[in-house]
Amino acid sequence: MASSLRTPDSPPHLGRAPSYIHFTPRRAMASFENLVALANYEEHLRGARKVVWRDRGEKPVEVFDLGECLEHACRGGLRAGTVAFALRSGVNFILLLTRIKRIPKRFRLALIRHALFGEDSLRFAAMLGTFVGLYKFLLNALPILLPEPHPDDSTHSRSRSRFRASVMGAGNNQGTETPFEEDLPEEAELGLAQRKKAPRHARLSMSAQAHQLWVRKRTRWWYSAFAGTAAGAIAILFEKRSRRVGIAQQMFVRGLQGSFNAMSNKHGFKIPHGDVMVFTLCCGQIMYGFLMRPDTLPSSYNRWIQVASKVPADAVRMNMTLVREGTFEPEVMEHVLTYPGTTASNYAELAGRLAKARLPEGLRSYGMPFGPCEAVHPDIDSCVTVQFAHFWEVFRWMLPIYGALHFIPMMLFRRKTFMQRPARMMLRAAMGTARSSAFLGMFVMIFQTYFCGKHSLYTKILNLRASNAQTLFAALAKRLPTWFTQLLVSKFSFFVGGLLSGLSLFVEEKRRREELAMYVLPKGLESAWIMARGRGWVFGMGAYGDALLTAVGMGMVMSTYQNDPQHLSGLVRRILYQFVGPN
Repeated sequence: MASSLRTPDSPPHLGRAPSYIHFTPRRAMASFENLVALANYEEHLRGARKVVWRDRGEKPVEVFDLGECLEHACRGGLRAGTVAFALRSGVNFILLLTRIKRIPKRFRLALIRHALFGEDSLRFAAMLGTFVGLYKFLLNALPILLPEPHPDDSTHSRSRSRFRASVMGAGNNQGTETPFEEDLPEEAELGLAQRKKAPRHARLSMSAQAHQLWVRKRTRWWYSAFAGTAAGAIAILFEKRSRRVGIAQQMFVRGLQGSFNAMSNKHGFKIPHGDVMVFTLCCGQIMYGFLMRPDTLPSSYNRWIQVASKVPADAVRMNMTLVREGTFEPEVMEHVLTYPGTTASNYAELAGRLAKARLPEGLRSYGMPFGPCEAVHPDIDSCVTVQFAHFWEVFRWMLPIYGALHFIPMMLFRRKTFMQRPARMMLRAAMGTARSSAFLGMFVMIFQTYFCGKHSLYTKILNLRASNAQTLFAALAKRLPTWFTQLLVSKFSFFVGGLLSGLSLFVEEKRRREELAMYVLPKGLESAWIMARGRGWVFGMGAYGDALLTAVGMGMVMSTYQNDPQHLSGLVRRILYQFVGPN
């Protein structure tokens, strides 16, 4: 009887197992604490990842006094310096690994230590950290110290760019693309025919809209220009003097690129094939400097052109002295004669010129005032066949280099698309590699054809003028003005050859032409500046010329980045976003 009684505290008797799970309070609390710990761990991981990689569309930081500006700048500068140190050390270590087997074992540890913690990494980190810290402080402090007055309706209604105008109508844009991330459309990525679209307006995410609204509300256009100028001038001093010029040149041309794009967009004009025009002008100056004034180009760049030309270095030197002075050193000619593979015909011609150059003073002759074709291509007799031979040599030489530049980024940054369409992506990379290799091969081929052609024409004109033949060509040769024949062997003719060779850029993909133009522009400007300074046309900038050039360049770059970032190249925009951020 008693056993059938049920107290209120005893659980009811069920005829089947319950469909729910019973937890004791202790186990429930432990499970909840695990969830909280897991959430905190993931939050810490996200915070640690932000130190290395900035997420897309990060919102600008609002600061309201100089103390907050200083804290924000110090945080940004410390992060940029840390990332820069890690990047530079990693690159140095990888480069060291490629040649460490050729280094004696007793030196390996010291070289590894220097690659990871050496002076180069520290200087690079100090330069970028200082730049980011100073730029952030000045950019955010200027609106506090010099607040912008309330603009009138006419001023406020004006928009400095299509990019900013899109902020006002952002409600109609549903895209999530920001100006700091630019992906190719699928059709362009796969090499398919793209559909024609209306003129592209910048599509902004909510965070990018907030950034542009912050710019409109808190800053004037010159704040970023001043901050970039001051920060660039100071930060570049942390780098070695030998590296400052290269950095200053790149920043200056990138600033010119962004400023020109913004100006052309504002005023509605565009120069057709402007990238090819810039490339050809720079190639004209570079090839003139390489052949006539090698002192105006960096020695490493001279060596690279020498290797790419597939021409003996002594032939280049002999051509320079013949054009500029009308003579050559017999020792140089002797060295050309030892070139492996020299044909019998070319050897006989060069030996004859060498013998005439060693005659007594009154009988001595150096021949035509330009480098002989027999010295330029001593292993090939024909000036026609050599063009195709050099094209193939350069094509094969550049094929693995350009292959790495096309295939490796595809594997790293286009993995999803590559896994979906491997055949098409491989074909696209292979075609890009072939086009890039053919571009440089065509460059060498055009200049080689021009070099041999103009000198053969000059020789034929002189022979026709000296002959008594009563032919049409002889009559035309005698009627040609003297300035035309002298132009064929003048120093300026090599500038023209560089212009013609620059047209090979049309072989390259259109999206790569602007980057190639930006690559050669600093070299061409440097060579032209040195020549102009030698003639007294421009002044020297002294010991701090590289800092001044960096200041001007970074002023243009940061002004464009902060106000019209879509006018910078995608690579520059992404790098600045990762190091500098919205503000």
